Amino acid sequence: MLAPAVLAAATGTGLPAVRYLAPPPADIAFPSAHGSQRISALHGRVVVLNFWATWCRPCTDELKYFVRAQREFGDRVAVVTVSNELHDVAASYFRVWNIALPVVEDLDGSIFKAYSVGPVPDTIVLDPAGNVTYVSVGWLSWEELSGAIAAALVTERTSSPAPRVLP
Repeated sequence: MLAPAVLAAATGTGLPAVRYLAPPPADIAFPSAHGSQRISALHGRVVVLNFWATWCRPCTDELKYFVRAQREFGDRVAVVTVSNELHDVAASYFRVWNIALPVVEDLDGSIFKAYSVGPVPDTIVLDPAGNVTYVSVGWLSWEELSGAIAAALVTERTSSPAPRVLP
């Protein structure tokens, strides 16, 4: 078995289980207005996965960027947050601060483990085809996040060839 540092170097993402231009290592279910939904059901949209915790200052500082991304990019983007804190800690934080983002409670740590997340925050951006196009290990800025989303949206437009008339 390869050591985590060797795996991280091989994937280049900083998260050993996450590979660029490949689907994420686990299909997360998250709460939505229409009941439970899976990341794989969001094909056609850019998906932003944010691993965070309420006790992590950089994590809570960057939440405003995820709210802004949802507002500015609208239905083209889905933001999903994942916390491995005790039941209702992250959801209560969102209620207190009036943050309208879905939060997945990873109570047993299985999602963090599947994505090889260590210290938070970590953010992963998936293109509309469901492949990883960006990974941030540690705090990120609005410029990084909006740039990663914009690049993933461009991937959507350039991934299928334009129709043409054959002679």
